Parts: sequence; structure tokens; C-alpha cells
Amino acid sequence: MKSKRVLVVSDFHCGHLVGLTPPGFDADREPQRHREFYDMRRTIWRWFKRTVSRLSPIDILIVNGDAIDGKGPASGGTEQLYMDRKDQSDMATSIIKTIDAKKIVMSYGTPYHSGKDEDWEDIVAYNVGAEKIGGEDVIDVSGLVINYRHHVGRSTIPHGRFTPIAKEMLWNLLWAERGEYPKADVLIRSHVHYHVAAQTSEWLAMTTPALQGYGTKYGGRRMSGTVDIGVVVFDVTSRGEYTWNPVILRLNEQRPILL
Repeated sequence: MKSKRVLVVSDFHCGHLVGLTPPGFDADREPQRHREFYDMRRTIWRWFKRTVSRLSPIDILIVNGDAIDGKGPASGGTEQLYMDRKDQSDMATSIIKTIDAKKIVMSYGTPYHSGKDEDWEDIVAYNVGAEKIGGEDVIDVSGLVINYRHHVGRSTIPHGRFTPIAKEMLWNLLWAERGEYPKADVLIRSHVHYHVAAQTSEWLAMTTPALQGYGTKYGGRRMSGTVDIGVVVFDVTSRGEYTWNPVILRLNEQRPILL
């Protein structure tokens, strides 16, 4: 049986200074003090384009939330490359079309980014012809049941990062035990911008890397911990026969400068 390739991407944060930005939407728009963000965007985009090309063809694409960054109210919009969410939605549309997957499914991101009173990612889903977009959902890939949702809790200690996804998996097993929701073989969450995975002989649970770069005010001033930039790819032949691999970009953009 021929295997199917599944690509999982998340957290473009289109419109942010270090969001994933297609060249047609990019320019050196920022003041000189933000020059490093322009360079970072170009580095990430070039890596992303090469990676997608190398992994193609893609049978199923999961876009797991926070495709756009929103207005950035917490920073007064000072971190936005594009403030207009229509522009941001157009950017996300361009990115997804670049991947050129045969089938696309999506999840909603956090209300802070994608709309508290509306869902701008609906526009992106419509533009790219996604088969569905929702909160928590499942797809069956050659018998392998994949459960995906954007949001998950985070931890500020390295060994604690595995607890939230194990908890998510346990809740899924309890729902399935009641006969009210499909039991997942693979559970995927995003949102936290780091990649970890927990696996047993029965299931696999993970958080995905993001496609937003380093340098947000929230991350730089309030958060501790490592960040991962990248995607996750699966090759699925059957429920009992699949492989998966994170493809991670390591940046050297944040070198200290001696004065």
C-alpha cells in the first residue's frame, strides 16, 4: 500500500515583524533598528520554501492555528508589519497555496490573534479550499486517527513540557472510553512554539514547532525557555505503520554584539 504524506504546520503569525512572510508581502518597512527582523523573515522564508519543496508532494496538510497575528493590542500594534487582518489573511493564503497540498484541513487559533468576535481564519480556509476548519477535530489517514487542535497549556520548566500533552491524551482516552469521541492514535497540539513528544506503544502526542521567528516582546520580556521553528511530517501506510519526523530550523541570528 502506498503511504500518504501528512505535513503539519502552525503559528505563521502573518503580519508580525517575525511572522512567516512571503516575499510578495515583504519589504524593508521597519525602522533601521528593526533591520534584524527583516533579515530573519527572509532566512525563515527561504528555509520554509526549500523544506516544502523537499517534502513534496503533500497528500494532507494540517494548518493548526494562529495563521495570522491580529492587531497586536498588547503591544499597541508596535510589532505589526501589517495591521490589517485582510492583508494578514492574504499572506496566510499565499503561504498555504505555496505548499500545494492535495487536501487541507485547518484549526482555529487563539482569539487574541485570529479574532475575539470573528474568525478571520475562516477567510483563509475559504481562500485555500480547505475541507474543514474547527476547534478540535480528527482525520483518518489510512486507518491512523489524528486528533488536532491549536491550543494547549504550556510549562516553564523543561521536564514539565510533556505533562500538558500527556493530559490532553488522557482526556481523549476518557472521552473515547465513554464512547463519545474517537480514540486518537496521534494527538497534535501547537500554540506553545516548542516541539516535544510523548509516546507509548498505544499512542503518540506532541506539540508542534512554530513558523514565527524569535524576537516578540512577549517572549523576550516575559517568557523563559527554548523556541522551535519548523514543521512535522508523517508518512502513513496504515494505523500500525507510520513514521514521523520534526524538521527544525536553528537560527544563528541572535548572536551577541560586542560594543
